[in-house]
Amino acid sequence: MSAAAGNGRGDARSTPLRVDAQRNLEHVLRAAREVFGELGYGAPMEDVARRARVGVGTVYRRFPSKDVLVRRIAEEETSRLTDQARAALGQEDEPWSALSRFLRTSVASGAGRLLPPQVLRVGVADDGSMVDEARVPQQRTQPGAGELRLVPEQPTVVPADDAGAAALLDVVGQLVERARAAGELRADVSVSDVLLVIATAAPSLPDAAQQAAASARLLDILLEGLRSRPQS
Repeated sequence: MSAAAGNGRGDARSTPLRVDAQRNLEHVLRAAREVFGELGYGAPMEDVARRARVGVGTVYRRFPSKDVLVRRIAEEETSRLTDQARAALGQEDEPWSALSRFLRTSVASGAGRLLPPQVLRVGVADDGSMVDEARVPQQRTQPGAGELRLVPEQPTVVPADDAGAAALLDVVGQLVERARAAGELRADVSVSDVLLVIATAAPSLPDAAQQAAASARLLDILLEGLRSRPQS
């Protein structure tokens, strides 16, 4: 038995697949992205199977539990967003252009609807103020707004691997800090605020053209809200 076949991961990347099995896997993954993107990670496996036009047993043969499928989708989408953020960081000289490019690319891809829960955690501090629980190390908001902090995770689904989530938070944090240092981003905008824009600016509408237009319009409004204003 090869190391790959005996690694015990129990997901769809363990062994080479026959052509028909590979095709079924691709259908299941595409269906899962669509269903979870529309209904959230709480959607049942039966909905995924129905969208993929396979039996639910076929889904469970590749993914022995829903948590395994959720982890696979969340990891892939987190990796996609990280790549998009790195591309914006490396290819745009202007800080605001880099941040806005990342947001536009990410919203257009729809990946924000599939972000794992641990990168979108915003809670309430003891004094009643909102605190951002997803951060890059040592990041702080404006004085008096409290320190950003990570808290022990209590997910309802299995999250993406911590390394993948940490990589995303780190590179988005660089985009945020650059735009803030250039005076183009509001000083109180955090990493989670940016990720929240990605998650909410991509509505799922039945008509593709209407969805694209709505996303673009909503993102324009949200970008205006993120940008700093000259002091009067």
